[in-house]
Amino acid sequence: MADEMGLGKTLQCITLMWTLLRQSPECKPEIEKAVVVSPSSLVKNWYNEVGKWLGGRIQPLAIDGGSKDEIDRKLGTAQEFKKHFELPILKSRDAAASEVDKQLGEERLRELISIVNRCLIRRTSDILSKYLPVKIEQVVCYPALIYDKCVAEEDGFEGTLDIFPPGYTSKAVEPQLSGKMLVLDYILAMTRSRSSDKVVLVSNYTQTLDLFEKLCRARRYLYVRLDGTMSIKKRAKVVERFNSPSSPDFVFMLSSKAGGCGLNLIGANRLVMFDPDWNPANDEQAMARVWRDGQKKTCYIYRLLSAGTIEEKIFQRQSHKKALSSCVVDEEQDVERHFSLGELKELFTLDEASLSDTHDRLHCRRCVNSRQVWPPPDGSDCTSDLAQWNHSTDKRGLQDEVLQAAWDASSTAITFVFHQRSHEEQRGLH
Repeated sequence: MADEMGLGKTLQCITLMWTLLRQSPECKPEIEKAVVVSPSSLVKNWYNEVGKWLGGRIQPLAIDGGSKDEIDRKLGTAQEFKKHFELPILKSRDAAASEVDKQLGEERLRELISIVNRCLIRRTSDILSKYLPVKIEQVVCYPALIYDKCVAEEDGFEGTLDIFPPGYTSKAVEPQLSGKMLVLDYILAMTRSRSSDKVVLVSNYTQTLDLFEKLCRARRYLYVRLDGTMSIKKRAKVVERFNSPSSPDFVFMLSSKAGGCGLNLIGANRLVMFDPDWNPANDEQAMARVWRDGQKKTCYIYRLLSAGTIEEKIFQRQSHKKALSSCVVDEEQDVERHFSLGELKELFTLDEASLSDTHDRLHCRRCVNSRQVWPPPDGSDCTSDLAQWNHSTDKRGLQDEVLQAAWDASSTAITFVFHQRSHEEQRGLH
């Protein structure tokens, strides 16, 4: 099963297990036992789902993938697969690919799709749109939190302590010294003052969660935190507490590695991705925690990227990988080629003058001097290519009053925003 988040994979698995445990052509159970294998943070969720749908009539069971020998027979060994499929397809996705490379890559892609479709079921979250409130995704660029490395004069940080202001200490949080923390500070402040919404803060690093805690304590926000150090039993209680309408907690701090998959955090409708992951699937999973069945409010997703830095390079690689996935898994045609492999390898170049290195490399035909003059094509949504999103160099056109106010308050901290909606809201549904 390769369905996107929230399409009922858990229920389908429970239905399959129940059927196999109770029926067969021989009028007896097909199997006697099964085991569900899941990340530790989801064990309680599976327990609850089985109880919800079956009322405790069976015990949780197991699911395993196809055998390696069977995969080798269909797709070849890893080396054979790389030579026959991977390299030609990747080469054809390069922005600088020749027509010969593109043609060969498309031929191998069609061959791969014909094999994969025999054993893969794939549905996207598009079919859920009319049942969920609108989701607005926003990629926010602005002009590092490395003080401790400078003090210790670690490799690459020798003699850099002088760049910090006099009296600086890592014990207190000073958002104004980091563009990213400043933007986050204003997003939280504007959300708190203008709505009753709750916010999920996601990071790949527990050290960053520590900074979130300092910020929340300084601003007197009530919060909860879930990371890898928390026991499974306690995780379930924390999630249940936060989702309760009577909970006073304003912020849920989440380590993407510990709880990025499967958690239902519909108690919040705003989520901030503080740093990007090399694997786009990890970010997609984390961002889906609030836009799930049971959510009643419009959802706002904020992805914070340091303009012109390696973070934008990571985001560009994500876009490249998602475009490749669209070709292979979703069988989409005419996916644009924005980035060459050479550009994607330029990880450590810094462009201080760029409002958004990603937008610069899109060679956007709808913008003049980085300012959007033509809207995205009709039917564009959050799943569309980044070139089909709205592009903003100021707050005009933003669909989120919180980000508009944060942009006003933070002055030059924000330089560029990509933003798009999941779908148009259906009248009478919300």
